[in-house]
Amino acid sequence: MSTRSAGSGLGLAVLLAMPLGAQAPADLSDLPAMAAPDWLSDTITRPHSNIATSALPPPITVMPIGAVEIEAVGLLPPAITGLPRDLWGASDTETLARLMRAQPVLGLPAIQGFTETLALAELDPPLDADPDRAALFLARLDLLLGRGALDPAQALIERASPRNPDVFRRWFDISLLIDHADRACAAMEANPDIAPTLPARIFCLARSGDWSAAALTLGTGEALGRITEAEGDLIARFLDPELFEGEDPLPPDPALTPLTFQMRAAIGERPSTNGLPLAFAHADLSDLAGWRAQLDAAERLTRSGAIEPAEWLAIYTARVPSASGGVWDRVAALQRFDAAVLAGDTEATTRLLAPAWAAMQAAGLDIAFAEIYADHLMRLPLTGETGVLARRIALLSSRYEQVAQAAVPQTEAERFAFAIAAGRVATPPAGADLLTGAVGAAFGDDAPDPQRYTWLVQNDRLGEALLRAALVLSDPGRDPGDVTDALALYRAVGLEDVARRAGLQLIVMRD
Repeated sequence: MSTRSAGSGLGLAVLLAMPLGAQAPADLSDLPAMAAPDWLSDTITRPHSNIATSALPPPITVMPIGAVEIEAVGLLPPAITGLPRDLWGASDTETLARLMRAQPVLGLPAIQGFTETLALAELDPPLDADPDRAALFLARLDLLLGRGALDPAQALIERASPRNPDVFRRWFDISLLIDHADRACAAMEANPDIAPTLPARIFCLARSGDWSAAALTLGTGEALGRITEAEGDLIARFLDPELFEGEDPLPPDPALTPLTFQMRAAIGERPSTNGLPLAFAHADLSDLAGWRAQLDAAERLTRSGAIEPAEWLAIYTARVPSASGGVWDRVAALQRFDAAVLAGDTEATTRLLAPAWAAMQAAGLDIAFAEIYADHLMRLPLTGETGVLARRIALLSSRYEQVAQAAVPQTEAERFAFAIAAGRVATPPAGADLLTGAVGAAFGDDAPDPQRYTWLVQNDRLGEALLRAALVLSDPGRDPGDVTDALALYRAVGLEDVARRAGLQLIVMRD
C-alpha cells in the first residue's frame, strides 16, 4: 500500500477539523428536474399526483423487523465498495437525486465508473427518505438506464422487488429491450397492484396469444379516446400485419419508446437505434441485427461503460471487414494490431500500435483498448517512442500502479504520470499547462485541503460532496482550481484509486 493510501484517514480527519468558515454549496437551479427519462413507455396507469385520493391523513409507514427499505437496496455491499454505509448522511433526498441525474452519460471514465458504483452501492437511506416515492432509488436507476447499463439496473430492481409502479415501469421496459417481453407481461398479469395502460395490456394479450381480446381492447380504447390515432395505427398493424400488406410504412416516431420499438420490430419496421438513447442499443448486440449494427452498438455501450471491454473486442474481431471507411477502418486497424500482439511479434506491434491507438482514441475507446492490451504491451520489448506510447496506454488500465513500479520513466512527463500512478508526490514538468498543474497540485507535497467541500463533509454530507466533485471532473469546461479540489477530496476520504485514475486520465487521454 502506498504511503498516501495508508494515510487517507488522516486527510479526512484534517478536513473534519477545519474551521467552519467554508460556504454552503450553491442551489440546485442548474441541475435536472426530478423527472423520468422521456423515452420510457407509458405502461402503468396511476392517479394524477395532484389529486387527493382520500381525505384521511397520510398513513404511518410501518415496516416489519428485518424489512429492507427500497432506498437502502444495492448490489455492492460496503465491504466491496469501501464506502461508509452512512455516506448519504444528512443530505436531503431531492438534492442527492438531482445530483445523481445530473451525472453525464459520457464523462471522465474513472468518474463514470465511480458514479455507477454509487448507483449500485448498498447504503443507508438519507434521513428524509420516503420509501413510497423512492426518489433516490429511481435516480440511481435512471443513471444506469441513461448509460445503457441494463443488466445491473435489472438486477438492482429485482433485488428491491419491482412493486412500486415507477420502478415496475422501468423494469418492464428493460425486459422489452433485452427480449424478455413474455416475462414482463407475466409479471404484470400476476401483480394486482400494477394497472397497465391499454397499449401495454393489448401488447401483453397479443403476446399471450389472446388476439381477440387484444382486438376488442383496441376498439374499446379508440372509442373511449384512450388510444391516440398514431397508437391505434401501430397497434392495428401489430395485431394483424397481413391486413396492411402493400401499404406505406408508418412514419418515423419522434418519441419512440421500448414498447413501440418492439411493436415496430414485430411488423418488420424495426427502427435504427442510432440516435436513440443508449438503452436501445442493446437490441443491436445480437447476431440478428447484422455486424455493422453490432459494431455501432458495441462502440456506444463500451464508451458509456455498459458492456465490458472483452464483449466489445469479441464483436470487433468476429469477422473480417469487407468495406472501408469509418468503423471498418477502425476494425481493420484493431484486428491487424491484435494479431501482431497475440503472435508476440515485436516488429509488427511497433509498426501497428500508433495507428491502432489513434483509431481507438478517435472513437473514444481508449480505456477499453488499454484494459485489454496493457499486459501484452508491458511484456513485449518495445523501445523508443513506441515504448513510451505503450506505457502511456497501460497507465490508463487498472494495472496503472504496476506499470509505474516496473518501468523506468524516460521523460519528465512520464516521471510525473508515474508519480501519480504510484501515489507519490508529483511535480508537473516545466512549462506544464494549467490543467496539468491542477492535477499535480492535488498530488503535491503540500496538497491543499478541498475547501469547496469542507462545509459538506463537516455537515455529514459526504456523498453529496462526492457527487458534486464528480460533476466537476466530468465537465469539459472544468476550472483547474476546481479540479484540484475535487481530486483532493477523493484522496482525503480514502478514494485513492478513483483519484489516481481520474488524474491519469485527465493528463494522458488529452495528450
